[in-house]
Amino acid sequence: MIRKPEFGTNNRPLDAGMPDYGLGDGDDFEALSRDRFPIRSAEQKDLEDIIRIDKKLNGRERRDYFIAKMGEVLGEGGIRASLVAEVDDRVVGFMMARVDYGEYGCTEPTAVIDTLGVHPDFTHYGIASALLSQLLTNLGALHVEHVRTNVSWNNTPLISFLDHNGFKPAQRLILSKAI
Repeated sequence: MIRKPEFGTNNRPLDAGMPDYGLGDGDDFEALSRDRFPIRSAEQKDLEDIIRIDKKLNGRERRDYFIAKMGEVLGEGGIRASLVAEVDDRVVGFMMARVDYGEYGCTEPTAVIDTLGVHPDFTHYGIASALLSQLLTNLGALHVEHVRTNVSWNNTPLISFLDHNGFKPAQRLILSKAI
């Protein structure tokens, strides 16, 4: 049903000139990617779908990793920042993230994206963009001003996606040593 517009004192609709971000068929050039797919907080029931998608992407199952991550996501102490995207009530993408309230003496809250995955059958539909858009909106409401992630130097599709979405190399050098 089409809603009849409300009118102000000058006989113009109260929302005249405002983009309609809520309707899929209106103002498509201004619609937000997160409006095209249901995005919600990750829940325990999503664990098997997340493991399945990750295995499809990486060729190996990382069950223990995702069980631990889900424990962090759903734990009492953490901020729930992990999300899933659905198509026809089926999880087709996920973003595991957390909020850190400081490290190495700094107290600036920073979000960290740990893992991002979109089922291969649903790539190039904007699902990763929808997940990132919703994450950034949620983090903004928490007054988190920075988000970071680590990327393998040769993962050019992910680097390209992050670059397209405004991520830049950080002024941080990560060092490691085999033990």
